[in-house]
Amino acid sequence: MTGSETFPMAREPRCPFAPAPGLTARPPVSRVRLWDGSEPWLITRYTDVRAVLADPRISVDVAQPGFPHTNPVSKARDARMKTLMQMDPPEHTAQRRILAPEFTVRKMTALRPRIQQLVDGLLDAMLAGPNPADLVEAFALPLPSLVICALLGVPYADRDFFQGVARTLVMDDPDPTRALAASEELNSYLEHLVATKAAEPGLLSKLAAEMSPRSIAVLGQLLLIAGHDTTAAMIALGTAVLLTHPEQFRDLSDPTEELLRYLSITHTEARRVAVADLEIGGQLIRAGEGIIAVKSTANRDPLAFPDPDRFDIHRPARHHVAFGYGRHLCLGAPLARVELEIAYATLRRRVPTLALGVPLDRLEFKENAIFYSVRELPVTWARPPTGSSPVSE
Repeated sequence: MTGSETFPMAREPRCPFAPAPGLTARPPVSRVRLWDGSEPWLITRYTDVRAVLADPRISVDVAQPGFPHTNPVSKARDARMKTLMQMDPPEHTAQRRILAPEFTVRKMTALRPRIQQLVDGLLDAMLAGPNPADLVEAFALPLPSLVICALLGVPYADRDFFQGVARTLVMDDPDPTRALAASEELNSYLEHLVATKAAEPGLLSKLAAEMSPRSIAVLGQLLLIAGHDTTAAMIALGTAVLLTHPEQFRDLSDPTEELLRYLSITHTEARRVAVADLEIGGQLIRAGEGIIAVKSTANRDPLAFPDPDRFDIHRPARHHVAFGYGRHLCLGAPLARVELEIAYATLRRRVPTLALGVPLDRLEFKENAIFYSVRELPVTWARPPTGSSPVSE
């Protein structure tokens, strides 16, 4: 079967929270065309996606012939810098063993008071400022930046620098030159922090005894970008969903897992390459053929999630694959869950009158970036009576 549709595909503007129609209206296993003319297999069904993510005959190594690069930037960057996300065992196993103890549920739970303090501080500032406000700039972007900087030991005073680098790295630019230069600039910055012991107490300093400054810098770039941009996107996009479902915004149940299932923020999905012949969904896939496992459609599979296009915060949704599955399950998932739970809960508790400042169809979405979200999220709220003010608990 020859791929006739180019991946990634455009979303339907009238349904901005749903996967692209071109992903859902196709067979569970089919060919798709990439920018370079290659035709990897697109896997869309929940059980098949999990099978792909767990199969040891399928590799994440970007250097393997046939690996599906979704744009020139990712191909050029992957050729220059190999991170944990592009490693197979035993290299992946060894590096993950070093990092896993730093991202346990217990350690992330211990961060709750500090994250709550940061959330309240940002909301204090937003509520004291202009109304309406941009929730992305006032809250969604700075929160994960503050958290990941503290965790890694990167001075928050340098946030403008790494946020600018992050924006360059995640944009789908046909010319990889800017992204490669930005990536190298961030690597040099992080390497200097470690080598000169200028990093504040945190993960980068802890790793200095086990890894070279360059290896720590590459790993730090992955954690800094992934730990900041993905969570910022989910806070903003998730809040937009909640505000378009006001009855569920007012419900005090935790919406985090359903939002993770309902939304899909990664345009490029989970990319792999077969290193041996295998069968997925009844289709023979040969060694050397690329594979794209589509987590967004897996999370909308009616066999796994009945009535999947309905947003329902009471749905048992924790078996979603938003964080992946198998040995490459997102290392930072415990941290992301804590940040999202606190962010959504505090917004609903402290600003129960929060509402979109513009109609949904006027929001501008990031269609040309690796991580899908809103560029701005104008919000408004009812001012408290004169003489009172929001109080943090």
